[in-house]
Amino acid sequence: MKSEFILAFNEICESRGLPKEDVFEALKTALVSAYRRDANLSSNQSVTVEIDPRTGEPTIFTEKEVVDDVLDHRTEVTLTVARNEGHTTAELGDVVMVDSTTESFGRIAAQTAKQVLLQRVREAEREHLFEDFSGREGELVNGTVQSISGQHITIGLGRTEAMLPKSQQVQGERYRAHDKIRVYVLEVRRTSRGPQIVVSRNHRNLLRRLLELEVPEIYNGQVEIKSIAREAGQRSKVAVQALQHGVDPVGACVGMRGVRIQSIVRELNDEKIDVIEWDADQRVFIAKALSPARVSHVFLEEHPEEGKTAVVIVPDDQLSLAIGREGQNARLAAKLTGWRIDIKNLTEAASESLNSLDHPAIDPRIAKDTLLLTQVRIILDKKQTGRPITAEDYQTLDRMVANVEGRIVAQRAQEYEVVRKQRSELRKRVPEAAWQQPLDVLDLPGRIHNLLLDTNVNTVGDLIYILEMGDDYFLKLRGLGEKALETVKDTLSAYQSAQIDAVAAAEADAVATEAGLTVEGETPVGETTVEADTLAEVMPGDVQEEVDEALGIEELPIIERIMQSEDMVTAVPDIILPEEEAEVAFDEETLDRMEIAGVLSLDEVEPEVEETLTPLDDLSAAIYVQEAAPPKPEPKKKPAVVVVRPVATDESAEEEAKRKKRKGQPLVYNEELNQVVVDRKRKGGKHAGWEDEDINLDI
Repeated sequence: MKSEFILAFNEICESRGLPKEDVFEALKTALVSAYRRDANLSSNQSVTVEIDPRTGEPTIFTEKEVVDDVLDHRTEVTLTVARNEGHTTAELGDVVMVDSTTESFGRIAAQTAKQVLLQRVREAEREHLFEDFSGREGELVNGTVQSISGQHITIGLGRTEAMLPKSQQVQGERYRAHDKIRVYVLEVRRTSRGPQIVVSRNHRNLLRRLLELEVPEIYNGQVEIKSIAREAGQRSKVAVQALQHGVDPVGACVGMRGVRIQSIVRELNDEKIDVIEWDADQRVFIAKALSPARVSHVFLEEHPEEGKTAVVIVPDDQLSLAIGREGQNARLAAKLTGWRIDIKNLTEAASESLNSLDHPAIDPRIAKDTLLLTQVRIILDKKQTGRPITAEDYQTLDRMVANVEGRIVAQRAQEYEVVRKQRSELRKRVPEAAWQQPLDVLDLPGRIHNLLLDTNVNTVGDLIYILEMGDDYFLKLRGLGEKALETVKDTLSAYQSAQIDAVAAAEADAVATEAGLTVEGETPVGETTVEADTLAEVMPGDVQEEVDEALGIEELPIIERIMQSEDMVTAVPDIILPEEEAEVAFDEETLDRMEIAGVLSLDEVEPEVEETLTPLDDLSAAIYVQEAAPPKPEPKKKPAVVVVRPVATDESAEEEAKRKKRKGQPLVYNEELNQVVVDRKRKGGKHAGWEDEDINLDI
């Protein structure tokens, strides 16, 4: 036999429609709150509850500290009691969970438990309802009218209620309390009082769902609903297409003797429904959408700004039927097809054709066909005087309209197509990033900014696109004149220049970073470590050009010649200071190259140039930059000169002293001695007055 607890528990779950797990969690939370209130425990002390699902007996566990002598039974427990509770490894000072179940709660604690339980159950119920109905958006639900007010109608949906606002009601429908009603779930909102469900009776998808319920072919996917146009309570048009060969889409929706469609009409309170077969040919589709009126011709044109327009020619007796009461039929056809429809009767179109015979798109043979023109004029006179017009007369007018009006519209459509292609090319010229930048970044004057926003110019890309189409197009915008055009151009030009400068600066920083250099003012500062035996492969060519650009030096011929020399000896380990002397052995070809480049002459510098040598890179064979001292009136420096000083190998002190004496003297390779000697001296940069001195240098 089930206990009273289990019976009450099951009753709560069934009445509230909640799973047992949620109710158990709510009950545990309520018992914890009641125990804390009854024992006056701190919120930092852990309390848990376990409930036997068969008997409903609760067990309360409280966190307590193991001590020798208990001073507060609420927070402390002895070691013996703790071990009897199952904590066999507990020691003094440990914190353990101890059974603290009480036989009963006080009145206040019981009231607290009741409030917490109701609150938790109510919250769980609201969350469950929200999850249930949020997944049913866009579906039909059956409800009962509960109350009616001036602003909305309350619909009972069983466990909850829905709101039918006045804007979603069908004009002409009258509801009374307890009426059964079928509604479309439009939106489900989460609120503090639970889910707020908004339903609709005039939404076009209500008709779609009703068709899916009544027509099995639509539900199974054999027939597809392409589009729906609806004026709730009055008339609707539905375009359907068969996806399976041999299925009649219109017949499937109407049903035998109209049984299926009549069921939907009754549900919508006698709303008229036209079912139309969709066609890929837009001319045929538009003609069918205007049914029950007969259509003679449909001419299509797509304006670059005004959009798609269909010029429809109908017989005179079909004009009112095509337009419908207060234009309803034409309006629904336009919504169904997505085209703006311009309807003309046949005699009106023929009269316009007679006045357009001089149009360049007209075939000259039509303008010279006097018999046809005479017949058309006679028919128009008969129509004006109210005399009857035969079927042959309508055929003559139809031929006239097709050859004149049709050709004019066709040529106009071709011109619009050319304009659309041109504008498409103009759109491609606008940078992609400009479409993402709001118009606020240009900081235009307030009046111009607001006028541009009113004309749907919301981004920089939109503004550039309009300016690309020409000044005349910009001046057509409402409220904008030539001064505004000039202001916009200047502002946009300044903004684009700033963007270009920013991009150029970013690219320059990237190049300097790749080259391992940072530019400060005009003085290059940086270090690069390269192996000595790869010196000739590191900086010739592309890398050297980047270094030159980063340093602001137009040409460095000495660097290029030295770096491109594959025979240069670079096996010198250390970098020397500028004032130290150095020697190194070179082969004959390398010495000739260095001599031509003027590298070996270090002691003769123009009098107005002051040498300062700065290391460019930490290389085994040191490269130094000779910076020219600027003239006194001008602060700018001359282009740097690069000089190579190899590091001398270890020598005795005597040899060191000799080299210091010979500091600044040129070196040359002597083939007979197979040694580098101080041989010649060049003065003033001219090859004259050579003095030979053979001084042996043992290297």
